[in-house]
Amino acid sequence: MVWIPLSLALMLATGIAIGMQLQSRGPAFLLSPEEALSTEGARHGKLEELLRYIEAKYVDSVDREELIRTAIDHMLENLDPHSTYLSAERVIEEEEKLDGNFEGIGIEFMILDDTIRVVLPVANGPSAKAGILAGDNIITIGDSLVSGVNMETEEIMRRFRGPKDSEIRVGVLRHGEKKLRQISLLRDMIPVESVDAAYMIEPGIGYIRINRFSATTAQEFNTHMKEMVGEQQLKDLILDLRQNPGGYLRAATEILSQFFTEKDKLLVYTQGRTSQRQDYETSGRVLVDIRNVVVLIDEGSASASEILAGAIQDNDRGLILGRRSYGKGLVQEQYQLSDGSAIRLTVARYYIPSGRSIQKPYDDRVAYEHDLEDRLQNGELFIKDSLPDTDTLPFYTLSGRKVYGGGGIYPDVFVPLDTTYQNQAVFQLQAQIPAFVFTRFHQFREKYKGLSLDQFRRQFDGGDELLDDLIRYAIQKGSELDPEEARKVKTQALQLLKSRIAKQLYGNESLYVVLNERDRDVLKALEEIKKPGPLARQ
Repeated sequence: MVWIPLSLALMLATGIAIGMQLQSRGPAFLLSPEEALSTEGARHGKLEELLRYIEAKYVDSVDREELIRTAIDHMLENLDPHSTYLSAERVIEEEEKLDGNFEGIGIEFMILDDTIRVVLPVANGPSAKAGILAGDNIITIGDSLVSGVNMETEEIMRRFRGPKDSEIRVGVLRHGEKKLRQISLLRDMIPVESVDAAYMIEPGIGYIRINRFSATTAQEFNTHMKEMVGEQQLKDLILDLRQNPGGYLRAATEILSQFFTEKDKLLVYTQGRTSQRQDYETSGRVLVDIRNVVVLIDEGSASASEILAGAIQDNDRGLILGRRSYGKGLVQEQYQLSDGSAIRLTVARYYIPSGRSIQKPYDDRVAYEHDLEDRLQNGELFIKDSLPDTDTLPFYTLSGRKVYGGGGIYPDVFVPLDTTYQNQAVFQLQAQIPAFVFTRFHQFREKYKGLSLDQFRRQFDGGDELLDDLIRYAIQKGSELDPEEARKVKTQALQLLKSRIAKQLYGNESLYVVLNERDRDVLKALEEIKKPGPLARQ
């Protein structure tokens, strides 16, 4: 059956290529009816003929849509690693992430002991306004029992979501109560924030962590920056882009523009075989005057994250700290198909101001897929001297510093991966911490009642007894954990536990406030910011 998807792939290519041309920004290219029948139209008819023969005569029954999808997948796999097919359902999911909102009731939840537990209601969302609290158990949705029935997370989310202003009723069981509270909610637009944390980490020094670049990211960023300047005299900034996979280029360039007072300074440009060069430049309109900038990157920072870091580096505007970024410098455009599905097709490459491309080679697709694993094995994540020289042609920043291209962004200051958090015992404990914290949530809330986050950070009681309780819980839940090995990672385990308790008590941002207390990259960034002289240096 190998020939079936191969044949379909070849013939589907023509149909999709025509769709690409019709949706491009270039001049329209039309065929006369005669030309269409004799060339592309005839081949498109051949595809339909082939499908009909298979459906009518093939020895076994086949799924027509699955055949077509297999053909599309195979065809795109032969282009580059980032041209891909998205099902209609996946299109909706991706658009929600990048649009920055979805319609629902606004809660973060987990399923624990086959019951929906509210981790946090979204601030100002329908659930919070209706009085649902962290720690509540949701027993019914409408007239349906959802506790103890082994319902999948996807089905629960489907029931929570729905058109704006539509009504949903949930039965909530609160800690210490025996009677269900029947709460009616009106679904609303729920923001999906792309800024995880924005706070003053030290006097005059701000910290902002961005998890992706969505349609709302630049607005979120500017709002937080103005708040920190107005209330706390922000002067220097640590911008955390670790594990940020990218997103909208426009969002990244709008944020970049805030670091440059000059107008029309080149930040990035795109160029492809059929697309002309397009430059993205600074606007010259700066909302906040930031002095020093340190950008944190790692092997999970990709695409728009790398562009932002690369433009800062090429223009000598700040310091790049961490480990070599992912290496994705290809531009995708999304094209809708008739059934609601879509393809993301690579149409151009990104080039940062020095002229270098950040895209790592993908001729060897197996090596490309295993690149991050190879970095771990060859020591690159731990030893600076293991970083590869990917280009023979040098590139230079505005001040003449040599930089590398063709394999991601190389940091100005290398910080190795913290191996103390790579211990197997830490992984096993970390997997159980969210549920463990939830089982003790009411105790923690009572114990730290009335304390501010700063007071909690200072007074947190993370002793041997709490660690032993966590170890026993993990073992009870099936973890193959050696208690003695677990006690050797007490510091790391309790720091993760402390951060999760903070999240439950004080909100999402608090998780990062606590984690950053011992984060090597963040501590090194603070050290670099405090040094005299310009940040951008070798």
